[in-house]
Amino acid sequence: MASRTAKNSFVKGLFLAATLFGLVVLAILIYRIITQGIGYLDGDFFTNFASRRPENAGIKAAIFGSIWLMAVAAPVSIILGVGCAIYLELYAKKNKFTRLIQMNIANLAGVPSIVFGLLGLTVFVRMLEMGRSVLAGGLTMSLLIVPIIVVASQEALRAVSKDIQEASYGLGATKWQTIRRVVLPAAVPGIITGVILALSRAVGETAPLIVIGALSFVAFVPENIWSGFTVMPIQIFNWTSRPQTDFHDVAAAGIVVLLIMLLLMNSIAVLIRNKFSKRY
Repeated sequence: MASRTAKNSFVKGLFLAATLFGLVVLAILIYRIITQGIGYLDGDFFTNFASRRPENAGIKAAIFGSIWLMAVAAPVSIILGVGCAIYLELYAKKNKFTRLIQMNIANLAGVPSIVFGLLGLTVFVRMLEMGRSVLAGGLTMSLLIVPIIVVASQEALRAVSKDIQEASYGLGATKWQTIRRVVLPAAVPGIITGVILALSRAVGETAPLIVIGALSFVAFVPENIWSGFTVMPIQIFNWTSRPQTDFHDVAAAGIVVLLIMLLLMNSIAVLIRNKFSKRY
């Protein structure tokens, strides 16, 4: 018993040390970024475009570009992802073919993002001749996050109790009425959480957009889905690649803005989940 207690204490201490190590590294990283970029976080930073002078550089074009990109990627991804999950989970027959599809979707959720960038470059930029536009970038990011939304939505739908579905059928409701009025409302917390977390990943991705040729120096706001664009990760990457030290401080300010945006999106996901979890 003494040996087992000692092993338990050792493993517990090891796990605690690993957790503390990660938290300390994260705290140091956040402290370093904030102290380095706090001097550039002012009103001009949000209203100025990119500049060759660090004191005049701003993130306006990148913020609007990210918003335009999400405006294209979000509806496409949600419709395709949730629709695919509903079909596979509630309509499709359980056989080898559907299991093969689900296995491939799960594998796609773990594919490196640059692979989706190559696919977007081939299909959207060159084959469909969309060029380096917001539409091409949004559709490319949709390819990246649709598998994540499908997997999260399937798990949410699978978690809905079969008893309430059978009760709905017992009252004479059709299959679609049961899905729309019983299953989907109960699965909303999990679905929305998966959607927002997937969109958070899309906001922070750089590799696919670099592959399709998204611009790194933009001094304009996109006017429509055919306009050129840049996003915050690419703008930050451009600043960090500059040799001037001041541009590294500007990049740190951009990282702070991106972190705040990601934290807000994740917080919204938590709030929505908590709100709907109380109803169902």
